[in-house]
Amino acid sequence: MPLSPAPAVRYIALAGPTASGKTAAALAIAREMPVEIVSVDSALVYRGMDIGTAKPTPAERAEAPHHLIDIRHPGEPYSAAAFVADATRLIGEIAARGRTPLLVGGTMLYFKALADGIDAMPSADPAVRAMLEAEAQAHGWPALHARLAEVDPPTAARLAPNDSQRIQRALEVWHTSGLPLSHFHAAKSESSSDSARPQAAALLSLEPTDRAWLRDRIARRFDAMLRDGFLAEVKALRARGDLAADLPSMRCVGYRQAWEALDAAEAAAALGRPQPESIALADIRERGMAATRQLAKRQMTWLRSMPHRRVIAADAPDAVAQVVTQALALEVAV
Repeated sequence: MPLSPAPAVRYIALAGPTASGKTAAALAIAREMPVEIVSVDSALVYRGMDIGTAKPTPAERAEAPHHLIDIRHPGEPYSAAAFVADATRLIGEIAARGRTPLLVGGTMLYFKALADGIDAMPSADPAVRAMLEAEAQAHGWPALHARLAEVDPPTAARLAPNDSQRIQRALEVWHTSGLPLSHFHAAKSESSSDSARPQAAALLSLEPTDRAWLRDRIARRFDAMLRDGFLAEVKALRARGDLAADLPSMRCVGYRQAWEALDAAEAAAALGRPQPESIALADIRERGMAATRQLAKRQMTWLRSMPHRRVIAADAPDAVAQVVTQALALEVAV
């Protein structure tokens, strides 16, 4: 008689928009349960990008094992497919050590790809990418977003008109395969069956009930980043000489705005009109906060499309305690 397939390894997922308190909640869980934390964040994978990503501090990372942080050079790509492969391996290894995998982050595409699987999408095509870059320079990314809405409405609906990286990728997929990106996201990977894929015991979601609460958190955190030397961090990345503004790492929220502000300052200086650094800082602060608020809005849209999540009010006084209580209740089931 054929053997029954081994049960899928289970994990706890903790999601939420940026600045909703995920790190504090994850560490609180780690104080009560034997967990290892797997980062679900497309920016934390990059080395040398610490302040602008709000990367957990060395002290915080010492409280529990952390994974998928500082695993890529900022010039190297990292994809949803790479995350699924890495996370699947880590979940199995953590469970084999008798500990609970705790996946924490705000890159919702990664959560969805791990839960639902992803079909094999076309690889990058430099020629198509260059063509799209040229069109964007001539007409602007909102124009390309409008074109995407014609060929792939579901993908366009979840992207901001200036989300150049994702608009470019979606149109690239369309041009190279003749199929919309949403087709590939909807299809489950043929190489990974439902029985073998790790399963979430629960998706705990920290979501504020008051938008003003989150806006204030975003503002205070961004100001703290600036005080902690975020501008110097971006200058150091630029000084390396091997990075460019169009890399995925430098398109991360905050880094893109800082890079553009420094470009503007250099252009002004070249014209003999040097600007005080305070002008660049003010520009970075204003546009960086706006971009972070837009990111949080997109993250909330993703979360609302995940009907099985367990919502915890991030702005509740006992939000962290609620997260811990729910996680502890899941311990036996993991």
